[in-house]
Amino acid sequence: MPSSSNNSTVAIRTAERPTRRGIPPFVRYVAVRLGLTVLLMFGVTIVTFVLTNLVPADPVQAALGEQAAANPEIVAKFRAENGLDQPLIVQYFTYLGNVLQGNLGVSTQTRMPVADELAAAFPATIELALSAIVFSALIGIGLGLWAALKRRTFVDQVIRVVSLIGLSWPTFWLALVVYYVFFFVLGIFPGSGRLDPTAIAPPHVTGLYTIDSVLAGQWSTFWDALYHLVLPASVLALYTIGLLTRFARSAVLEVLDMDYVKAATAKGLPRRTVVFGYVLRGAMVPIITVLGLAFGSLLSGTVLVEKVYSWHGLGEYSFSAATKLDLPAIMGVGLVVGIVYIGLNFLVDVLYGVIDPRVRVA
Repeated sequence: MPSSSNNSTVAIRTAERPTRRGIPPFVRYVAVRLGLTVLLMFGVTIVTFVLTNLVPADPVQAALGEQAAANPEIVAKFRAENGLDQPLIVQYFTYLGNVLQGNLGVSTQTRMPVADELAAAFPATIELALSAIVFSALIGIGLGLWAALKRRTFVDQVIRVVSLIGLSWPTFWLALVVYYVFFFVLGIFPGSGRLDPTAIAPPHVTGLYTIDSVLAGQWSTFWDALYHLVLPASVLALYTIGLLTRFARSAVLEVLDMDYVKAATAKGLPRRTVVFGYVLRGAMVPIITVLGLAFGSLLSGTVLVEKVYSWHGLGEYSFSAATKLDLPAIMGVGLVVGIVYIGLNFLVDVLYGVIDPRVRVA
């Protein structure tokens, strides 16, 4: 029989042996998610192209007008220039090749490259959505945690009622009411735009006025941009706050009943350590999922808020493209929003592995 020392040596060598050709589990996990993300982005191009071409209206008439569309020669020339005379499969691969080169086509209304117009509009929406999601996360997760720790008390009941109110108010109605009350009646906040007409926009670095003004040292512009950001960001954040509050409360309550939390409490660990080191960390995995989905919804759902506050972002651009049947612009917006959603899901998957060790090991 082999000696115990030999058994120990074999066990140590087995434990030190790298798994699956030496690739760490977390790296393998990220690589698989990255591969799936690339496939999903390829699928987004198919869905965007097919759905856009299923629109029953005639893009040629929308682009040329009724009089020009009545001339067969003009129509034939327009179709040939835009590749609309080719079979759909040929049009798709032409579209895919252009997308891979960063070419999203030319707007039929403005005659400008769609990629350039999206690059100009996207930072405004990102700034608005980021502000709303940060505000929502701080307030929503905090209220949800507080409600869970005070469950079945008066505080818990009040927070649940407030969150339900936040979920119940339509965003478009709330945007109009907030605009009327705080701009027309009280005059506390500015009505529209990202800056005052007399303010000087900061040098373009990220396209986000708050960040670019800080980088340029233009503090008056920073405060002006932040001042204009309060109303639209608050309107967008209210629904997400209600959603996060209720979801965080449920997630925290579930973790509070787990054995490892009870064991940590029984060992006499400080309340702060148990809440933030055990409970909140255990509840963050489902909360991060909701945050990712909520941020994607904010990016694609700012149309009415941007119209009310004249924000000139992606939402307003997509509204204008849809009403004018500008197919290249519509496809560009759909592609950008789809890629953002997929990118956020990839980021959420990676954060799963960072927060939860079980995901890394599995």
